[in-house]
Formats: sequence, structure tokens, C-alpha cells
Amino acid sequence: MSENGALPHRGRVLTVDTMNPNVKKVDYAVRGPIVQRALQIEKELKEGVKKPFEEVIKANIGDAHAMGQRPITFFRQVMALCSYPQLLDDNKFPEDAKNRARRILQSCGGNSIGAYTTSQGIDCVRHDVAKYIQRRDGGIPSDPDNIYLTTGASDGIVTILKLLTTGEGRTRTGVMISIPQYPLYSASIAELGAVQVNYYLNEEKCWSLDISELQRSLQAAREHCNPRVLCIINPGNPTGQVQSRQCIEDVIRFAAKENLFLMADEVYQDNVYAEGCEFHSFKKVLFEMGPEYSRKIELVSFHSTSKCYMGECGFRGGYMEVINMDQEVKAQLSKLVSVRLCPPVPGQALMDLVVNCPQPGEPSYQTFMKERTAVLSALAEKAKLTEEILNTVPGISCNPVQGAMYSFPRITLPQRAINEAKAKGQAPDMFYCMKLLEDTGICLVPGSGFGQRDGTYHFRMTILPPTDKLKIMLHKLKEFHQTFTQQFA
Repeated sequence: MSENGALPHRGRVLTVDTMNPNVKKVDYAVRGPIVQRALQIEKELKEGVKKPFEEVIKANIGDAHAMGQRPITFFRQVMALCSYPQLLDDNKFPEDAKNRARRILQSCGGNSIGAYTTSQGIDCVRHDVAKYIQRRDGGIPSDPDNIYLTTGASDGIVTILKLLTTGEGRTRTGVMISIPQYPLYSASIAELGAVQVNYYLNEEKCWSLDISELQRSLQAAREHCNPRVLCIINPGNPTGQVQSRQCIEDVIRFAAKENLFLMADEVYQDNVYAEGCEFHSFKKVLFEMGPEYSRKIELVSFHSTSKCYMGECGFRGGYMEVINMDQEVKAQLSKLVSVRLCPPVPGQALMDLVVNCPQPGEPSYQTFMKERTAVLSALAEKAKLTEEILNTVPGISCNPVQGAMYSFPRITLPQRAINEAKAKGQAPDMFYCMKLLEDTGICLVPGSGFGQRDGTYHFRMTILPPTDKLKIMLHKLKEFHQTFTQQFA
């Protein structure tokens, strides 16, 4: 204290200059400046500000229910029963929904989803996940002890990256990610102080993955870091490609040869639309390649309640399965997840319903299958519609949307627009997307937020809006691009 008893003046402990420098490097384009401006415009519309449009159409994020997709009845019935068990006496609920709810509640402390669970997740849910994986993969065994329930897939991905990140300077962990990529990866790598190692998908071949490009990327990275991890998103986000079985085999051989840890983000595994495309899990292919690979490769695969036909993003449910993880490391993983106590219990319960859905002969089966089929059929229709309409626009080219929930079209921009964007300190596709938002109310994410080859420009657009709204949006986008091109010609 000073002589007069007053506390001496001190500067703030936490400032931009004294904060963790890695956090400042984090960028998450899906909720970046475009989205912030979209929220402002929505507020302005509510306040009566006149715009050349009546609503903002948010096609920036894969949030199915926010875009109008209806929840699956069975899921919400069981969640209602779990949240308010007195409803178990209500005859409006089918018996299979009640049975699922009772089983989940009996596995919770005090028969309540308000109680903590074990850090790895509810035991019966992990067993159900293991059975689901075994069915999906044609009988290849899955051990419940290798299943970790997570707060969405994102939580699991970040947790595994934490385990893998080590070293300084040239020994720092390098994490190989596809470009274009989902910004969770670049943001997490930056936050953890690892090194982002880019490998480019081949746009000319429908965003396919070339092993020669993986090799080029790896060799270049070894000059400045220690690449240890290879991340794959299949089906792809933001590019919507579905990897062939041959491609997955090639990736596994590459990982074995180069001694890389594999992370397989498979949250869109039910979202496959294009004829001739099929989802193959990395685990299934790995084990079918024989013990030479299945006993050696370290693999973690991820799934979620947020995508596919469920779209239950807000429940934050997910799981990861670890394969061939060192037992001492596994103990460290268990310790790490215990720090957060447990994943959200409603999310765990919902994950159980995804992997233990109604079966033939159960009262809810027909309604469940009807709703599931309707969602996936509508997405397939919208995937085709998006590709067809965008490819009618001079200056826009869109690969087939084989899977997932997004298109990632390439746009040709006039040089004057590129120059004006650079004068404003903006990426040209950010300039384009911001003007699109201001003129039409359509909120997309610029390709620069996902990464792209130098000199190319893209945007990511979800295919989630209802079909009638999607058609309106695509035609408005077509008109905007033509006007934009003329304006900056």
C-alpha cells in the first residue's frame, strides 16, 4: 500500500500482449466475421431497417435443425422420458422408447441423467456403441474398453491432438490435414502449439486424395517439424467427397510406411448420396487388410450425434474408438478425460439411441425408418440440385456433392474485384461473400477460411435449407454472381 493507504495502480494482469499467444492464432471461419455481420443484419431487420431482402439465410454451418430439419420422433421421445421419468407412466409413449429410457436411467446415479457418469461414459452406452461398430463393420470385434464417449466429435479430436502434441522447434509435432479442411483442425493445432502440415485434395478429380501429394507434404514438413499425425475426414468437410476403398487402403499403407498416427473423422458416415459411392470405415478396411496392418496402425475414429440423419448438434453427443493405443498412453487418456468429469449425459443418452435405434418388430420401427429415409433422401435430392444449378452459372464450377452436407464451389472473380478486396485487406472470396450477404442476405463461408490452392477462390455452402428455400437461395446466388461479375468487369 502507498503512504495514504491507497492501493498502487497496476496494469491489467491479462491483456492481448500478455495472454497465451497460441490463442491469438486461432481462427474459426465457420463462425467468423461473416457470421457476426449476419447476426447484426438480423438485428437490423427486426428493428425495421430496410434491406433488399426480408431474411438472412444462414448456409454457413451444418446445423440441420436450425435450417428446419425436424427431429427424429423416437429420439425425442426417449430424451423426454429420460429428462422427466414421470412420463414413463404415460401411455402416449411406445414401449420400446420406455425400455430404452429405463435402461439408460438405471445406468445413471440416482436413476437421473442429472448425475455425473464415469469419465469414459456410461458403461451400457459404450457396450452399445461397440456392438454398433461390430455390426457396421461386418463382425470385426469392437471392445467397449476402447470406446470413449465425448462432447461431440470435436472434443475427442482435440483430446487426441493434446496427447500427440510435443517437442520444440524442429521436433514439434506436425499434424497433416487436408486442404480444404474443417477449421476445427487448424484452430486446435494453433491452440496446442503444434505445426499444421497441409496436403491438398485434388479438385480436378472430385476432391480426391493422392498418395503422391501426401508424400510431397510429408517430405517438405520434415524439414521443419516432426510429422506424427495424419487426419482424414471421410465423407469430406467442406468438400463433400467420399473416399473409395482403394484410397483408404493406400492411406493405411502410407501411414504404416511412414509410422503415422491415423485420425479418421467419420461423422458423416450415413451422408452418402452419389451413385457408386459407399462409406467404408477406416477400422473395417484396416482389419480386412490383415494383421500386418491391423496389429500395427494406431487409429482413432470419431462419430457424432450432430450430423447424418440425426442433426442433433445441441446435445453434444459423440464417441471415439481407439485402436492399438499403448496401454500406458491409454491410462493417460483416461486421466485427461477425467479432468472434465464426464461428457454431457443427455448427449451420451442420445448417442445410445443412434447406435441402438428401433429394430424390426418394435413399435417405433416403421415411423423411425420413414423419418430417417425421408431426411437422407431429401439431402440426396438437395445435393444433386445444388450441383446442377451452380454449374449453370458462368464463373462457378461445383464438383458432385458425393456426401456430407456441403458444396465447395470454385468461383472465378474479376481482377478488379480481387484488387479492391486486397485494397481493403480482405481475401477476395471474403470480399465476395460479404457483398453477397449485404446484397442478398445469404450467409456463406469464404473458401479462404478452409484453405485452398493459391490463386483459386471458393465458398462453402450447406445443402441443409428446405428444398424450396434452397432453390430460392441458389437462384439468388446465380443472379448475384452475374451482377457481381458485370459490376467488376
